[in-house]
Amino acid sequence: MNLKYILLTFIFLFVINHSFSQEDNYRIVFPKTEAERNKACNNCFNVFRQKPKEVKFSIINENGSLYFETNDRKWFSQLFKNTTDGLAIDVVAKDIYDCNVTTIERGQISGTLLKPVYSQRLKSGLRPNGKDRFKVLIGKIPSELKGKELEYNILFLGNKTLCRYQVTYNLKAFKWDLLDMGMYLDSVSFKNQKLVSEGEENVKIRYKTLKFKIPFEKNKSVYSPEDIKPVYDSLNLTDFNIKTINIKAYASVEGSLERNVELQEGRANSIAKAIQTYQKPTIKTDISSSENWVEFLNDIEGTKHESLKSLSKAQIKAKLVGAFSSEMEPYLKNHRKALITLELEKKDKYKTMPANQLVSLFNQSIKENQLDEANIIQNSLFEKLKNSEVSPDILKQLEVPMQLNFVNFLNKNSAIKYQLNERQIVIVRNELEALKKLDPKNPRIRYNLAAIKFKIWRYNIEKVNSGLFKDEIYNLENYNVSKSLINRMLINFHIIQSENFNRKRDYANKDKSVIQIKSIYQKVPLTDFDYFSLAQFLTYYANVEAAAELLSNKARQIEVDEDLLFYYLNLTLINKELTKTEAYRAIMLNAVNINKNRYCQLFDSPEKDGVTFQLLKDDYLRANYCENCNN
Repeated sequence: MNLKYILLTFIFLFVINHSFSQEDNYRIVFPKTEAERNKACNNCFNVFRQKPKEVKFSIINENGSLYFETNDRKWFSQLFKNTTDGLAIDVVAKDIYDCNVTTIERGQISGTLLKPVYSQRLKSGLRPNGKDRFKVLIGKIPSELKGKELEYNILFLGNKTLCRYQVTYNLKAFKWDLLDMGMYLDSVSFKNQKLVSEGEENVKIRYKTLKFKIPFEKNKSVYSPEDIKPVYDSLNLTDFNIKTINIKAYASVEGSLERNVELQEGRANSIAKAIQTYQKPTIKTDISSSENWVEFLNDIEGTKHESLKSLSKAQIKAKLVGAFSSEMEPYLKNHRKALITLELEKKDKYKTMPANQLVSLFNQSIKENQLDEANIIQNSLFEKLKNSEVSPDILKQLEVPMQLNFVNFLNKNSAIKYQLNERQIVIVRNELEALKKLDPKNPRIRYNLAAIKFKIWRYNIEKVNSGLFKDEIYNLENYNVSKSLINRMLINFHIIQSENFNRKRDYANKDKSVIQIKSIYQKVPLTDFDYFSLAQFLTYYANVEAAAELLSNKARQIEVDEDLLFYYLNLTLINKELTKTEAYRAIMLNAVNINKNRYCQLFDSPEKDGVTFQLLKDDYLRANYCENCNN
């Protein structure tokens, strides 16, 4: 089974406190005192207090008809216990937050209030809406608002009194998978993980990478030979070719944006050309350039120049001229640089040899017990398989005796078969079990068996005894499997356990597994994909603060992965205490530099794939949005 990441949209909610006054809005009572509110809203407050965090609800628009949707019918019935308990919708248009609007009205209702719907009609009208979801019609979009970008705030009513005024925001997420455990070939071989939409392939094997930083002088697009020497020294390898070059070029923030980008693109291209001279095969090159706002704002923090952080980008550029620019040069000189990532592939002396000849050569090497040469040939065949140059059926032509001294060749054949086609999972498992009988202490075979068993367990292909499996994972240490790899497996163990507990609505034990995950991942070296995957997992189980904390340090780095950075923004944009800080502004400007369109889209409605445009109620966020997105 080829596992793909399925794009899901989850709706999370937060409460906006308003100062309400009594008005005749469909005779809804807007309480003037907490005592009045508490008396009318006792049932509503209790139901929300006792609501499991796994219960979700939202407003959905179907051709102008607005429905309240939830995934828990029992909770819905408890919420609307009395005949005067109900719902109303406040339909809000984005144009009230236009950057040209000088004053935003902050009344008790943000947009157009629809007529309330009360308990009897809500309960009688509730209908199934797909698996584990239920919906009920609560109104239609007014004709004067049709065609506008809209959002729908919810008024929860108890005894016809406003108890909660709630805004929904849209968190776009990929369904997480287990942390990649790879398969043990000559070493542990991982997939080159990248979040992809359903339908895209993700079977490429990860290659060796090298990373470098090259500084540049002001107003120059050439680099110093001394600065690029470490690159050349590292490339003085006889075993690898450069497959791809990724260059992220950064300019310091003084001067015009156009000139800065032009300089950085020239710098990046000069580096790419120099590296290409190292080999004949053409190197695929990816270049991006931007101004280095994140490190500028980070570096002046705590200095006498910290006040600059409160200025707009245009105001900062206006100050960074003449003598003051010279004074700031000790900071600015560190911001002009290129971050280079080289992806390497092992040189293959059999690369041009046809697969059928390789098979014959491999079989001959095995017969003559030339095992080192056989290993090189086998790896060459694997490269052709990974690049889809030959059919996986070619593995059947490799003649390897079922003997102890050939066990690692047999293990590699089984492992690559599984990596190329996970539908072979049971066949490969049986092959590895036979190899374990042949060589019981072989760490590669035991590791691969455990890695495969996770998928068998998660997708209920066969029954797995969780207690015995946990012991099997811990026991890998006795076969010299690294503690880091074992901890990755333990994280995956608790991910599956938490899913199983959640399915049974055993939320207490599910939470215990989540706590175990949070304690273990601090001990494990994580890739950006791992960070992202764990954050998705924590968020799905409503551990939003833990997910944001996991990503916070990464989000402050200029080389942060784009998907990871934007997921962090999704998690934190509604946290007013955080977003008003100058440190958070640096993160937002980092996002603008990486992908301006994607940043601006965060402030669209959920129906346009944004988080919510009502973030623009926040003066600080609105100022940043209008500075960067108001074209």
